[in-house]
Amino acid sequence: MNPFQSLRDCEEYVYSIQTQCPRVSGSPLVLARRSSSLAVLQGELRFSEGHRLVVREYLNADSNGVFIRRYSYEILRGQEKVTWFDSQPHPDAPDLASTHPHHRHIPPDIKHNRVPAPEISFASPNLERIVAEVDRLTHTHGAR
Repeated sequence: MNPFQSLRDCEEYVYSIQTQCPRVSGSPLVLARRSSSLAVLQGELRFSEGHRLVVREYLNADSNGVFIRRYSYEILRGQEKVTWFDSQPHPDAPDLASTHPHHRHIPPDIKHNRVPAPEISFASPNLERIVAEVDRLTHTHGAR
């Protein structure tokens, strides 16, 4: 079930993310409404260990709630891009078909090395899942 029934619900969540996730040390995320049913969420979350999460979501609201139309989530450690998730379709990649179009770019050759991303969805918020991934990466690789 989608917890966001309106863009206002989404705004309340976005602007309280820093209090919900204590490891977030800064959250210059902005949800900009483009119309009564369209909005763009962009900016970044900064983590106390030096990681950053760059967020871009294109949102659509209707009578069924708020849905993500497109997204990109980039996790960086310093200036190094560690991984990213996006919804750019790759119909010619049969190994991504199970979660089409949701996928993740991973090392080595991060631009071309893609794997399915079953944890990502258009129908529910992804930020908590991506923040959990930053936590996992932080514990795996240390704060550096």
